[in-house]
Amino acid sequence: QVQLVESGGGLVQAGGSLRLSCVASGRTFSRLVMGWFRQAPGKEREIVAAISWSGGMTYDVGSVKGRFTISRDNAKNTVYLQMNSLKPEETAVYYCAAAARATIVTRSYEYDYWGRGTQVTVSS
Repeated sequence: QVQLVESGGGLVQAGGSLRLSCVASGRTFSRLVMGWFRQAPGKEREIVAAISWSGGMTYDVGSVKGRFTISRDNAKNTVYLQMNSLKPEETAVYYCAAAARATIVTRSYEYDYWGRGTQVTVSS
């Protein structure tokens, strides 16, 4: 089992920045693919970014390229999502997820463990 706890959400003005963190426990973190998803009210959950075991490979959904950066610190069992130039339409609950996979995966059903989420609200 893996427990994931997100933090760092909050209220920010459009154009502002937030850094989300997710601390994992219960399994070898360095052998987990990690991902960030988001779900806005009335919409499906969507992938935002994902990162490989070592951090050497990452995936970002097209709409966040150049603004969001996913990273991880295996010594701290933590994955981060740096979000810059936030937009009001990016208001959502952001979830951290872990997959016991050897390569990056991007679909929600491919992830085995989920955090409870952290609310990000971007005001216009």
